[in-house]
Amino acid sequence: MLETLDECLTDCRNRLIRAPRDRKSPMHTPVIVTGDVDARVMVLRAFDSVAWRLRLHTDIRAPKAQVIPADPRVAVLFYDKGAKIQIRARGLGEIVAAGDEVDAAWRASTNFARRCYLGDGPGSASDKPTSGLPAEFEGVEPDDAQLLPARENFALLRITLTALDWLYLAHTGHVRAQFERVDGADSWKGRWVSP
Repeated sequence: MLETLDECLTDCRNRLIRAPRDRKSPMHTPVIVTGDVDARVMVLRAFDSVAWRLRLHTDIRAPKAQVIPADPRVAVLFYDKGAKIQIRARGLGEIVAAGDEVDAAWRASTNFARRCYLGDGPGSASDKPTSGLPAEFEGVEPDDAQLLPARENFALLRITLTALDWLYLAHTGHVRAQFERVDGADSWKGRWVSP
């Protein structure tokens, strides 16, 4: 068990650094909750450990892409069952559809992953079970030319973290620490709290 607030904050940072790099990390797929109280599992693509910013990919047509500009509050839930550590985070989200960072993220994605942005927008109604993909791309990897229309639907969800709640679950007694950004600065103020 960690015994200082600095150790707990470092544990949060290290887990978030590892999560996007390691698909087997239990924190690779956190639960993201937007201001409309809708929750979904998403893949964490990057973590900026200096700015404490998460980066995820989204479809610009997804409902969350309309919710976040109107209400940027976002909650994120990470859980590592093996380590018995839960991290609840709060932050401010933004949808970014253009620019160098978006272009780089698009280029770094595989064509198989990019094909998701060719289909119907998330939440589109259907009379039958569907992936939403055009029939010619079901189970098929499109080439670069076929993916050109998909790029306009691709965007980033960036979440700048403002609060962290670190919880270690133990049969001997749970331990919990909370952290908040100090005036939006790079420093964090922590405290121990009862689980």
